[in-house]
Amino acid sequence: MHEVSFKVETSDPRSRARTGTLTTAHGVIETPAFVPVGTKANIKGVMPQLLPTLGAQVVLANTYHLYLQPGEGIVREAGGLGKFMGWGGPTMTDSGGFQVFSLGAAFGRTITKIAKGEEMPRDQGVTVYDEEVRSQHGQLAVIDEEGVTFTSHLDGSLHRFTPERSIEIQHALGADMFFAFDECTAPTESYEYQREAMERTHRWALRSLKAHRQNVDAAKRQAIFGIVQGGRYEDLREESAKEIASMSFDGFGIGGSFSKEDMHGALQAAIKHLPDEKPRHFLGIGEPGDILTGIANGIDLFDCVATTRLGRHGTIYTKRGPLNLRREEFKADFSALDPETTVPGTEAFTKAYVSHLIRSGEMLGQAIASMHNLGFILQLVDGAREAIREGRFAEYRKEFEDRYY
Repeated sequence: MHEVSFKVETSDPRSRARTGTLTTAHGVIETPAFVPVGTKANIKGVMPQLLPTLGAQVVLANTYHLYLQPGEGIVREAGGLGKFMGWGGPTMTDSGGFQVFSLGAAFGRTITKIAKGEEMPRDQGVTVYDEEVRSQHGQLAVIDEEGVTFTSHLDGSLHRFTPERSIEIQHALGADMFFAFDECTAPTESYEYQREAMERTHRWALRSLKAHRQNVDAAKRQAIFGIVQGGRYEDLREESAKEIASMSFDGFGIGGSFSKEDMHGALQAAIKHLPDEKPRHFLGIGEPGDILTGIANGIDLFDCVATTRLGRHGTIYTKRGPLNLRREEFKADFSALDPETTVPGTEAFTKAYVSHLIRSGEMLGQAIASMHNLGFILQLVDGAREAIREGRFAEYRKEFEDRYY
């Protein structure tokens, strides 16, 4: 019997929003749920023992980074990801595909899964987004039909990921749930290349699935999620969702790579072709407004590094909108970080104090802001889940529309 299962509990009559229970060997996850990202087996600025207090149910770590440091063998010897980091709850790992892209081909540039800039050039046969970056940093990711050859962002050493190798690493990391290896393109890539990458992702999905099923023990303990790609184009999203849904994955991820204005349409196009009885994860999405949009469209799980990244740079979430504590107005503001949100462990701190710490470059300020943001997002999703159960999700979502949309 598979150790991971999913059940839809309630559905919102006015949207696709739903609640459910995702059962794993390490605990039950109530969905929708936000998944804190522990890139290198740590949530930056937050001790693992504090995560349950903040409301975390599950954490996600990064295959690419753990492969490079300390190596998947060390994590396996420790007893798997959870034991290695001192976390007893459910765990997830991504495939490493996005990091190979962002830290190889696009190293040194601000490339995200949500497009905000202009069209970027592309060399024939190689995913390279800036010649200057390539010459300055020597970072390169070469994609072929079999996999991706890339250089480490740590020391420039040469490495290669194939679907089979990604699955092998993720088996060693031992997470309850993990993702098939995919090609995550830049949001601004052309339609032609998005199709090419999508079709390659489908072929890699089959290879990932085969590699996973061949390891009978791992296939019993771990669930594998297939990833829908297609960029901002709704027809490609629909085609990809149909193809990935036809495969026997245990759940599904919706890959990033679309513009902010196209996100809703691309998401709707994908969701309607995914089976209701399996969990859906929106990869790399964590802004409050985007999370609520995802929930309204039937997404069950979200992950994003933005919560702690913003905190480290001095921005905190509040129910009145985001605040940059580096601004002059907060130097003598002795009010709570967010009078409307109580995050365990941060209640005693004022905007003035955390502003002082952030301005001074003190790690404590970064930790407090990171904890606050993580607690805020976890409470946001908890509130959405409760609102769905009580039939008032539309009203709950509207509370945030003017502040985070």
